[in-house]
Amino acid sequence: MVLIIVIYALFKKIDLYEAFIEGSKESFKMIITIFPNLLAMILSVNIIINSGFFNTLISLFTNIKLPIELITLIATKPISGSASLALLNNIFSKYGVDSFYSLLASTIQGCTDTTFYVIALYYGSIGIKKTKYAMITSLFGDMVGILTSIILCYVFFG
Repeated sequence: MVLIIVIYALFKKIDLYEAFIEGSKESFKMIITIFPNLLAMILSVNIIINSGFFNTLISLFTNIKLPIELITLIATKPISGSASLALLNNIFSKYGVDSFYSLLASTIQGCTDTTFYVIALYYGSIGIKKTKYAMITSLFGDMVGILTSIILCYVFFG
């Protein structure tokens, strides 16, 4: 790929070094624009995690016949993609990759999004301030994805 870029630049007579420097300057402007939103998102995630919200949420769902790891995955996915992937890996390790819970966790992982991350980072980087309906709609989409995953996995794998 690098070789193709160099050959293309030579063919079009583009000063590759100057183009790289210009792109680097633009990336710093973008980083400065995104950083406050990313910092706010990281701070709010840490507040949610350290407040005991997840423990309360898990205690509300103890009557559902799903393992605690799966409920934690469902609660974590809208906040952090990497944390939910780590939880998915734990489910694979505990139940095996071909188990019903692993298939369900994989389906939920694929049907939901990191809603808070997307709204904080992407909307913040382009300056959208009013995210109320986007947040509600996105979380509703996550809920529909989770419920649909549960139903379909019980139909096909249960």
